[in-house]
Amino acid sequence: MKDLTPPRDTLDPIEIASRDEIEALQLARMRTTLAHAYANVPHYTAAFDSAGVHPDDLKSLADLSKFPFTVKQDLRDNYPFGMFAVPRDQVARIHASSGTTGQPTVVGYTENDLKHWGNVVARSLRAAGLSRGDLLHNAYGYGLFTGGLGIHLGADALGLSTVPISGGMTPRQVRLITDFEPKGITVTPSYALSILDEFNTQGIDPRDSSLQVGIFGAEPWTNAMRREIETAFDMHAVDIYGLSEVIGPGVSMECVETKDGLHIWEDHFYPEIIDPETGAPVADGELGELVFTSLTKEAFPIIRYRTRDLTRLLPGTARSMRRMEKVTGRSDDMIILRGVNVFPTQIEEAIMAIQGLAPHFQIELTKPDRMDQMCVLCEAADAGCDRTAVAKALSDQIKQTVGISVQVNVGDVGDVARSQGKAVRIIDRR
Repeated sequence: MKDLTPPRDTLDPIEIASRDEIEALQLARMRTTLAHAYANVPHYTAAFDSAGVHPDDLKSLADLSKFPFTVKQDLRDNYPFGMFAVPRDQVARIHASSGTTGQPTVVGYTENDLKHWGNVVARSLRAAGLSRGDLLHNAYGYGLFTGGLGIHLGADALGLSTVPISGGMTPRQVRLITDFEPKGITVTPSYALSILDEFNTQGIDPRDSSLQVGIFGAEPWTNAMRREIETAFDMHAVDIYGLSEVIGPGVSMECVETKDGLHIWEDHFYPEIIDPETGAPVADGELGELVFTSLTKEAFPIIRYRTRDLTRLLPGTARSMRRMEKVTGRSDDMIILRGVNVFPTQIEEAIMAIQGLAPHFQIELTKPDRMDQMCVLCEAADAGCDRTAVAKALSDQIKQTVGISVQVNVGDVGDVARSQGKAVRIIDRR
């Protein structure tokens, strides 16, 4: 793999500023954000009043813990535009969730918000080793989902040449990668595996492609999957993080030169880690639930939003801004199986450790009697695989590393449903 480290003089000065400078900027912007939300969003007016706090009570960054959390239900309760802090005619763009699990959550952006969003995504793409004039294959979904258009904003701001292919039509993905020769690809990690399968189906060695870096986000993925993708494509694989409630992709980004966690762009987003059970803040370095407060958003300021993502905060390395560890899972996708907490990423790591298994899988939960049962649905890497042997090996690996007994079904190549976006990992039939 080529060295893609961006030149130091191309970084934004704030990326390598002192911690004192970063925190002074955060405090000033946080005061403005709290006042803006309190004055213009009825939900925050009521929530702050109920908690007995006022924006003027923020004297230090630590004082933010006095303010109430925002949760996804608050956004649903104020559907569609109740959380907007500017008149609707000042909103330049609207995005929304699919609403498949309830009322959609709607977010809005002013022209300034779109400019900031483009800048943090551009910063992220540069941290991945891309620069002006490079060709980017953008396979994130376009539409109400923030992924495709958010990445496109940043690509335009950085001066990239973008192929807006979106997701789906996997054979065409491979053809355009082969014909157009992009340097980078932005895609969910699970769909990257589908693209990898298609390379092999077409008899094309993915290591011969032009791709030098893959930027993967929108779902948790492991370092084991990173190694699989990097080896298969002979390219760097780096993590990008974001969510629509905070802004979209570009909240934090892994730097290609270190790959040691995602630097949070702290001049725009203030992170906290809390105990998911009590809501109490925990110290940097401790595992907990990630919480964000926006610092520059006009249309849709968000105060102490509980992301449900589990991670920890770490000191900066390649940049001065703090890092978040790769997300290990979500507090709301955690499976409690016979008293043991299980995350899909743990199952993924176990699968990646077994020779003969492809990286595609789903977890099926059933309750045939009084006890919950888990079945891991996976598939052989090739037709010559000894399925009985690898099923036992995976079952033993999960028992050893996670501490639970599971059934393993190893199917044929292609049996597990492929994702064209975020992977569906859990099928709950209980």
